[in-house]
Amino acid sequence: MSTYAVVNPATGETVKEYQEISDDDLRAAIDRCDQASRSFPSETSVADRAAMIRRVGELHSERRQELAEIIVREMGKPIEQALMEVDFAAEIYGFYADNAEDLMADEPIKLLGGEGTAVIRRSPFGVLLGIMPWNFPYYQVARFAGPNLVIGNTILLKHAPQCPESAEAMQKIFDDAGVPEGAYENIYATNEQIEWVIADPRVHGVSVTGSERAGAAVASIAGKHLKKVVLELGGSDPFILLGTDDIDGAAQAAAEARLDNTGQSCNAAKRFIVVDELYDEFLEKFKEQVSGAKPGDPTSEDTAVGPLSSQTAADRLEDQVKRAIDNGAEVVVGGQRDGNFFEPTILTGIKPGDEASQEEFFGPVAQVYKVGSEEEAVELANQTPFGLGSYVMSTDKEQAERVADRIEAGMVYVNLVGADSPELPFGGFKRSGFGRELGRYGADEFVNKKLIRSA
Repeated sequence: MSTYAVVNPATGETVKEYQEISDDDLRAAIDRCDQASRSFPSETSVADRAAMIRRVGELHSERRQELAEIIVREMGKPIEQALMEVDFAAEIYGFYADNAEDLMADEPIKLLGGEGTAVIRRSPFGVLLGIMPWNFPYYQVARFAGPNLVIGNTILLKHAPQCPESAEAMQKIFDDAGVPEGAYENIYATNEQIEWVIADPRVHGVSVTGSERAGAAVASIAGKHLKKVVLELGGSDPFILLGTDDIDGAAQAAAEARLDNTGQSCNAAKRFIVVDELYDEFLEKFKEQVSGAKPGDPTSEDTAVGPLSSQTAADRLEDQVKRAIDNGAEVVVGGQRDGNFFEPTILTGIKPGDEASQEEFFGPVAQVYKVGSEEEAVELANQTPFGLGSYVMSTDKEQAERVADRIEAGMVYVNLVGADSPELPFGGFKRSGFGRELGRYGADEFVNKKLIRSA
C-alpha cells in the first residue's frame, strides 16, 4: 500500500491511495518553487498577494461541506467540528488578507543620536518547507501558508500521509485562487526524500507541527544545514481549578477542553489539577460530562466524539492507559476500546512523576489530580517536559494573574477555553517546541528583518 492513503478510521476501509512523488518530480517541484520565489514577490504587490489569500479563504467557505467531508473520512473528525475547522481556516486567511499591509509595513527605529532615519524592512526568506500533521488538516496549513504567501515566501507543503485528499483539495484551492505556479506546491514526499529537501540550498526554512520525534529529526537536519525551524510539538496542558462560582460550568469547560477533536489536540487540556475543597464535587460533575460524551458515527451531526485517527493511534492510547493502570491509576469512567473508537476516560491516582504524568495522551483520556494549595498546583502544572498551553480557573483575579505568570507554557487562558483566534500567537516552550504561528508573531518568523539606515 502507498504511504499516502485515505483509510477511514471509523470503518477501516481504504478509500483511496495516492502515488508518492518521484525524486525527479520532487526536484522539479523544488525548482518551480525556487523560480516562483524570485518572481512572486517582485511581480506582485502586498495588496495583490492579500487578494489571492482572501480568495483562498473564500473558496474554503464556498467548499466547506466538501472539505469537511474529506477530513471526516481521512481522520475521523466529527462533521460539525470539521465544518468549524474549515470556517476557522477561512478566518485565518481573511485575517492575513485584512492585515497584510500593516504586517509588511516598514518599522521606524528612533535613533539615539545623529541625523537621518532607520527602518526595519520585511522581505521574504524564499522557499519554505511545511510539514503538517493530520489532526487539523486545514487549520494547520492556513496558519503556515496564509502569512507566508502574503509575505511573498513560496511553499513546499508535505501533508500527513493519511491526509492526501485534503492536501489535494487545498492545492486546487490555491490554484483556483490565482496563486502562481510554484508558489504553493503540494508534495507527497517520503521521510527519506524530506531529508534531502531540507538540505537543498534553495530551501530556506522549515515549519513542523507534529511529534517530538519528528520535530527533533527535522531540527537536527535543518541545524546541520543552518536552516531556520519553527516547531509546534506535543503538549500535556494543565487545567488548574483554584476557585469557581459555577462548578457545573467548570466541569463543562473541562470536558470541552479535553474532548474537542476526540482529544487529539496538542493544546487540549490533559491534566486537571484541582484544589482539595473543590475536588470531590468537580470530579463528580466532570464524570457526568465525560460519561455523557459517547463515541459515535463521525458523519452524524449529533456526534461529539469520533474514532481515533487510526489503528496506530488507538493502539498507542490503549497501551498508555494500560501502563497507567498497571502503575496504580484508577479508571473513574470509560477506559474501553472498540476498534478505533475509545471511550472518553478519566484516570485518577496517577502520582506526580509517574510515567503517565510525563506523557502526552493523544485521545479522550483525562488525568485528574488533587492538590492542597496554589503553590502545589503550580508546581504540579510545571512538572512536565511540555509547555504548550494551559488553563487557569479562579474567582480571584490577582490569584489568576499570579498563577498565569508562573506557568511554564507558551499560552495561558484564564477562565475560558476554546478561545483560539487568528490574531493570537500560538506556540510553546520546553519540549513543546519554539517559534510562533498566527497573529503578528506568526507572520514574523520567516521574514528577513532588514535594517536600512540612511543619512
